[in-house]
Amino acid sequence: MPDHAETDALGMPVDEMRALGYWVVDRVVEHFRDGADGPAISSGDPAELRELLGGPLPEQPGDPLVALRTLLDVALQRMQHGDHPRYFARVPGPSSYAGVLGEWLGTGFNALASSWGGGAGPATVELVVLDWLAALLGLPSGAEGVIVSGGSLANMTALAAARAERGAGIAYLSDQTHASIRRALVALGFAADEIRTLATDELMRLRATTVAEAVAADRRAGRRPGIVIGTAGTTNTGAVDELEQIASVCASEGLWLHVDGAYGAPAAACDAGRAVLAGMELADSLVMDPHKWLFAPYDAGIVFVRRAGTLERAFSMRPEYLADVQLAPGTVDFGNRGLELSRRTRAFKLWMMLRTYGAQSIRAAVRRGMELAEIAQRLIDADPRWRCVTPAQLGIVTFTRDGWDAADHAAAVAALTADGYAAVTSTSLRGQPALRLCTINPRTTEADIAGTLGRLARAR
Repeated sequence: MPDHAETDALGMPVDEMRALGYWVVDRVVEHFRDGADGPAISSGDPAELRELLGGPLPEQPGDPLVALRTLLDVALQRMQHGDHPRYFARVPGPSSYAGVLGEWLGTGFNALASSWGGGAGPATVELVVLDWLAALLGLPSGAEGVIVSGGSLANMTALAAARAERGAGIAYLSDQTHASIRRALVALGFAADEIRTLATDELMRLRATTVAEAVAADRRAGRRPGIVIGTAGTTNTGAVDELEQIASVCASEGLWLHVDGAYGAPAAACDAGRAVLAGMELADSLVMDPHKWLFAPYDAGIVFVRRAGTLERAFSMRPEYLADVQLAPGTVDFGNRGLELSRRTRAFKLWMMLRTYGAQSIRAAVRRGMELAEIAQRLIDADPRWRCVTPAQLGIVTFTRDGWDAADHAAAVAALTADGYAAVTSTSLRGQPALRLCTINPRTTEADIAGTLGRLARAR
């Protein structure tokens, strides 16, 4: 066999490729083994980072091992570690090693998942993964989907498909809807008077009666209602809208129900979570992020639609340079199910996880995330320094210390971050400052939570 490294300007001898690959594997394994010993989050001085990672454009070849060490020692040390057992801020991303293996294999083979002709194998893996995840969450048979980068693009994709199916109309969301959804609506061309923000109840849920009243008022005013956006686990508190009742309103009014389950939807994998999320399966479109509560490496977001062909009708294109690409029955061009034409495979990591761990283990890991928030709430309730604001819901609990204002909460968060022990989030609930824990990492222990609460209490 010819040694292409001798003629390829971008080639590398096989022995060197192997040695560098083993070096990378060893570092990743060490990260999984020892990552909890380091800080949960670390930033850095911009000028210092530019000096260490930048400089003039490299004109001559360099030592790849030196470059890898620089990435490891500088870039990868100045970031949030969402897989750290004491990373409780925002929504963690507790990755799994089986997912990393799948990601490596797809990247190493430069696998493309755009067209059937260019990637029948990767496309089949994606179809299988979508079927498996639909079954895991209890979605109706016949649901179709596509894997994208994350919740922001997934929500935008679903909303674009909804508008393509139903035409122009008012979109209804709540005051707890994720901010990226309003951004997506604006980017899709929704005018200000086509976006209606509705108040949530005392539990920060969108009520079906609130939706029905808003729809009726708009119809009386001669406006056209179109899409209702429910949330299966708000980012702030883990609250779940009245999905079953809202679905009934949408069915009777002929409205599209979109559910944002970017972080919360995977809770339906376990019985306790599915009970909380009742009605989610009735959505016309649903999004979820496996890189959150399904333990996949970044990035992965999924769009599910109830009706076959919805995504293709919204996004399919057939330019002249793809005229020779013909689809046979049972085949799919995923480039026609969303906005990405060139798209790497994101399904291998999910396929590897499901084949390696099995649904039973994933259900247990999801349930553990819910239990950890319940443990946190018990510790908060038992400590007179803290007061629970919203109870444990889908792996999130919020709490405060009487007498602390927003600055005190922010200072406690900053001190904990600087210490490196853990990372939490401060937030505001109905104008009340609060602290927030998101406990969806199954490697987190009760000691991790207790230590975090104790350090927060001593931070001010």
